[in-house]
Amino acid sequence: QPLFDKGLITVYLCAGGKGLEKGPLENKVLDVPEGTPVPYALYQFQASQLEVDGFRLTGETEGKISISEDGWLYLEQTLDWAHTQTHTLELEALVGSEPVEGPVIITINVLDVNNHAPSFNQTDYIGIVKERTPAGVPFARVFATDLDDPESPNAHLSYTLVSQIPNRDNTLFFQINSNTGEISTTAEGERLLKARESVIHSRGGDFSDSLKKRFDDYCTPTGDIPYELNPFYSCVQRAESRRLNPLEDPDFTLIVRVEDMGGESVNALNGNARVKIVVQENLWVNPGPINLREQLKGIYPMPIGKVQSNDPSAFYRLVQKERELTFPFNVTEEGDILLTEELDREDKAMYILVVFAEDSYGNQVDPPLEVQVVVDDVNDNAPICEEELSVFEVQENEPTGSPVGHLMVHDADDDNTPNALLSYSLVTQTPSSVFTIDGISGRIQAKQMLQRRDATEYHLTVRVNDPGFSTECKVLIKVIDINNELPIFEMNDYGSHNLSEDTALGHTLLTVKATDADDPGTGSSRIEFHITAGNEDGVFAMETDDNGEGRLVVAKSLNYETASSYKLQIDARNPEPLVSGLEYGAESSAVVSVVISDVDEAPVFDMDILDVTVPEDTKEGATLLKIDAKDPEGKEILFKMEGDTKGWLEIDPATGEIKIKNKAVLDRETVEAFHFTVVAFEKELSSEREVSVRLLDVNDNVPKLTENQAFICVKKPQPIVLTALDADADPFGAPFTFSLAQGKKSPNWDLSAVDGTSAKLTLKKSPSEDKTFLIPINIKDNAGMGITQKFEVRVCNCTELGYCFTEPGVHAGVLGMPTTIGILALLFTGVVAMHCTLREEDGVVQSRN
Repeated sequence: QPLFDKGLITVYLCAGGKGLEKGPLENKVLDVPEGTPVPYALYQFQASQLEVDGFRLTGETEGKISISEDGWLYLEQTLDWAHTQTHTLELEALVGSEPVEGPVIITINVLDVNNHAPSFNQTDYIGIVKERTPAGVPFARVFATDLDDPESPNAHLSYTLVSQIPNRDNTLFFQINSNTGEISTTAEGERLLKARESVIHSRGGDFSDSLKKRFDDYCTPTGDIPYELNPFYSCVQRAESRRLNPLEDPDFTLIVRVEDMGGESVNALNGNARVKIVVQENLWVNPGPINLREQLKGIYPMPIGKVQSNDPSAFYRLVQKERELTFPFNVTEEGDILLTEELDREDKAMYILVVFAEDSYGNQVDPPLEVQVVVDDVNDNAPICEEELSVFEVQENEPTGSPVGHLMVHDADDDNTPNALLSYSLVTQTPSSVFTIDGISGRIQAKQMLQRRDATEYHLTVRVNDPGFSTECKVLIKVIDINNELPIFEMNDYGSHNLSEDTALGHTLLTVKATDADDPGTGSSRIEFHITAGNEDGVFAMETDDNGEGRLVVAKSLNYETASSYKLQIDARNPEPLVSGLEYGAESSAVVSVVISDVDEAPVFDMDILDVTVPEDTKEGATLLKIDAKDPEGKEILFKMEGDTKGWLEIDPATGEIKIKNKAVLDRETVEAFHFTVVAFEKELSSEREVSVRLLDVNDNVPKLTENQAFICVKKPQPIVLTALDADADPFGAPFTFSLAQGKKSPNWDLSAVDGTSAKLTLKKSPSEDKTFLIPINIKDNAGMGITQKFEVRVCNCTELGYCFTEPGVHAGVLGMPTTIGILALLFTGVVAMHCTLREEDGVVQSRN
């Protein structure tokens, strides 16, 4: 391999190498831009052993990357990102030809530089656009690629439109999407693009046949010259062939450019292409809106419009946009839109037809057209009175010209046409002609001041006309009495009345009466009664009927101690306002006095609900609650207590203070909540309230074993499950912590938790003889409170049924074993006199004969 000796170092450094970058022989990642001029020093690796006299480089060098004897890694040829993005090499340090260090992995990442210009996949593109193509809808697309890194800006391409040929009015008809290369029309192109005339052939016909027919229709042949030799025919033929081969004679040529780096850098590279565009005639034109008169007479189906696809072999299909029960339209094979029956604008004023042009497989060859059919109105509806009899009211003495009302009439014809333009006229007036009507709006007015003594009702006949029809409407006008009479009480002072303070709500104290001389049954004569003075706390209310009578009733509870008497003012009023200049006076008001008599009432508690919550360790003598009550009459009251079944409490008869008795101990574990009754009483009457007391738990109980003894069979030892209970509630109860006394490890026993309330006691080694153990177990509750308890375990020989038994000649001192077992043992062994000595050593009760 080429050697990079000391004599060449200066050359490589001057050539732009890394220079002083050096380091130990270890894994290394280096970044190198593609196209870097060579020779180019990358990095100097230094071996740790002084005797190293060379290096060996293997891997993806591709003959472009080398290493010198003194460890310089360098380029002999430029790197190309498009060819290889990453080179992976292995490097070893040598003594002679033997490797002494390595191999290490060297990764060289080739960095892309913008050295490839973007290029189009075609030099020339063809675009065909039809007239009136909507702006922004693509009809052609150019496409370019760039060999640079697609993840970098070097391959970020941007398309621009350089020029449009021709561009006579300096108006661009086309635009290009800078990101996608899609070409579409501008708003000006949508509006102004026009196709050059061409020969249009009919459905299914041959081009030459159609051309000859068109030529015969518009030209007069001279002699017997064949079509091919006639210069006029040849000219038309060339024009039509241009439509079929747009490259020969395009309407527009666009120069488009693509640039990399997003087109945002002066250093961006670019490429160019041409787009040849032909504008074709768009036969697919919306014929709407189509205006049709309703009730149109003629022969049905009736042609009303025509569509023509750009594809001469297209099939047409017509559907309705709305989902109507009837759809009176159809379309023929030639594109004629037909109306199948008469239309009624009052049923539907507009239809939206959707026309499809499809090939024989049902694929669309042109975009769907939405065609509006507008139904024009004709005068086929007469005016209709909205009410069979229109009734209006007017007060007497209203000034001349006062409005009476508007006559409401409806015409189903189009409001925006003269067909619904109505005119009004008065035909008859009974009993006299005192009204006029506006001929355009139907507004009725009085021509003079009306008096009920002249007439209370008027009957009118109004004729309503539109341009073709006439209708008569009936009108009744009532003359309403004006409020020119005052309501008058039958008496203005209803005297004094007595009520006891315990009178029931709704009780009627008094009925008042007033009269009004205005016309009966009108708002002018109707009387309403109101309490206007002396009823500040709303104790009383007035109830009014339609006969001029009012009832004074009790609306709130009476209280002699709050108010012992009332003087009320009652006013009589009409719902209709009085005529100008007339005011209510004393004749329309009355007074009544009410005296409240006292009634002896029971004491009243300050609070309706008495609930108390106290800790269960509340000390004797502490105050639990103080009851407050008063007597409405101010009498002295006393207190007593009933229902204290536990006898924990006592009450002070004078103050109502409830305390915990001496030597009484509240205990939540006995009862969590209890109730009793407090009675407040005076000489004759009393009241009572229930008091609820809830006790809060305190940690006044420790967990205790449910059983304090058990036995284990020697031949088949099984762990004993210990269970504890704590009367306290959470958080002073479970989970429990079980441990042997003082946390010591026992040589004989092991204790482990089972769940929050139990533990498992396991015998490690069975004793050689029948023994009884007293094991100290410490149990603490969730709050850490607990005591040590003795648990007695007898280790013994057992019967087949699993019970301890005593061998002949031996009688163990069994503590707590079932009496039945002892009796059975005596039956089998006889009565044996035994002297038992018990002593406790290390938790073991040993028995000796």
